[in-house]
Amino acid sequence: MDRWGMAVQYKDYYKVLGVAKNASQDDIRKAFRKLAREHHPDVSKDKKGAEAKFKEINEANEVLGDPAKRQKYDELGSDWERGGYQQTAGGFPGGGADGFSDFFEAFFGGAARGGGGFGRGGGGGGGRMPRSPFEARPPEPQDIETELEVSIEEALSGGKKRVSFRRSNQSAPETLDVQIPKGVCEGQKIRLAGKGANGGDLLLKISVAPSERYQLEGSDIVCDVLVPVWEAVLGGEAQVATPDGSIRLKIPPGTQPGRRFRLPERGLFKRDKQRADFFVQIKVVVPEQLTDAQRKHWEALANADHKKE
Repeated sequence: MDRWGMAVQYKDYYKVLGVAKNASQDDIRKAFRKLAREHHPDVSKDKKGAEAKFKEINEANEVLGDPAKRQKYDELGSDWERGGYQQTAGGFPGGGADGFSDFFEAFFGGAARGGGGFGRGGGGGGGRMPRSPFEARPPEPQDIETELEVSIEEALSGGKKRVSFRRSNQSAPETLDVQIPKGVCEGQKIRLAGKGANGGDLLLKISVAPSERYQLEGSDIVCDVLVPVWEAVLGGEAQVATPDGSIRLKIPPGTQPGRRFRLPERGLFKRDKQRADFFVQIKVVVPEQLTDAQRKHWEALANADHKKE
């Protein structure tokens, strides 16, 4: 019973936060932040139910998040249960003073107010007065979203990347080393739990940058390959560098400038995790200067072509 002789119910704060009794302070803090995000009245559709649950979560954190209160709770909790106090079924009792439950008030209220709280020996000294959980509400967790530009090679193969971002309440940027998963695609978001503001998440939106060697057309990769004019006319082979390694491409006789050769499934990954295509685009190189011997050959070719007409 509380100090006014009313029956109150023992509250298992560990069960409220969903943690074990030997949980670390860090585990308790993480559990509280997760539950606070889920049941915050500002984001829940069930405002009334969320408010009650949020108070319950906040009260549990008020005790277990404070090492001194947690020690007292752990020491006296079992005695409270064995002490013959009436247990009520079906949920927690109504709130006590300042928005906390009757159990909290009976257990910690007196000591918090400096008036001889519950426990062995009575005791207690001038601690602070507990406030309503809505007055002492921790800052609401907020997600931070920023863009992370990666190269074509990084998008395909993954790897580590350093990202800088700025929180709204900080003047200096923060830096993180991020592991980029293999096969990310344009617009995909990488979520880093707990790295946002007040325990929220950091969202990295992927942007794939073209390079000097490759252009992007959606998820397709396009590569220009320079072919001498005589190879375009007579045919030959060209060495083509792709993100998956170098290949030899056969150039058929009579290949026209701008012709494209498709290499399937060598492009970027798409949303459905399938790979797009790689295109080789032919650029015919015309010599700007000719030796006397070369000029004679071209003139002979031109004369032969005229005679054909």
